[in-house]
Amino acid sequence: VTVEYRDNMGAVEPLRVHTVVISVQHSPDITLQEIRHGLMEKVIKEVIPAKYLDDKTIYHLLPSGKFIIGGPQGDAGLTGRKIIVDTYGGWGGHGGGAFSGKDYSKVDRSGAYAARWVAKSLVKAKLCRRALVQISYAIGVKHPLSISVFHYGTSSRDEDELLQIVQNNFDLRPGAIIRELNLKRPIYQKTACYGHFGREEFPWEKPKPLVF
Repeated sequence: VTVEYRDNMGAVEPLRVHTVVISVQHSPDITLQEIRHGLMEKVIKEVIPAKYLDDKTIYHLLPSGKFIIGGPQGDAGLTGRKIIVDTYGGWGGHGGGAFSGKDYSKVDRSGAYAARWVAKSLVKAKLCRRALVQISYAIGVKHPLSISVFHYGTSSRDEDELLQIVQNNFDLRPGAIIRELNLKRPIYQKTACYGHFGREEFPWEKPKPLVF
């Protein structure tokens, strides 16, 4: 999905959907016309708010035609792209470590969840309108090697002040993240599809009330 945005003093606001591309494997018993109609009515119109679709929106629905052979028989899978579709689709920064296939003790997973939690908490507290939080770790070192906060000019406070607020409100040691977000529960099967972020059922999506 390609979206046109407007830069509003550092924050980005969606204006309209420019293009939608969907290629999906299907049964040989369904016609191309039927599946394209189904994708439009049951996927696009259900998922994308109508205010972002207009008469100039471009739709490429199974642009290569029938898609009957898929899976390992037709492709090698998502190995190189899964880390991106799991997170921000290339919009946000990514450290390069995958989530899926790793347990909560790996900071590739729990640390990324914590960074998301911190960023959402800053925005919810109206300390900024947009935030990027970076955390780096080393194996065997319990405290983060570095924590960085970027607000893209959307805050009345400077980034050092936001960093101090983060340090005062969050314990970002891996063990503390696991405890605070209760990550030992069997909650991960649902992350196998539809991404790890933007779904309120997960604990890292619930902003923490901040003291500042």
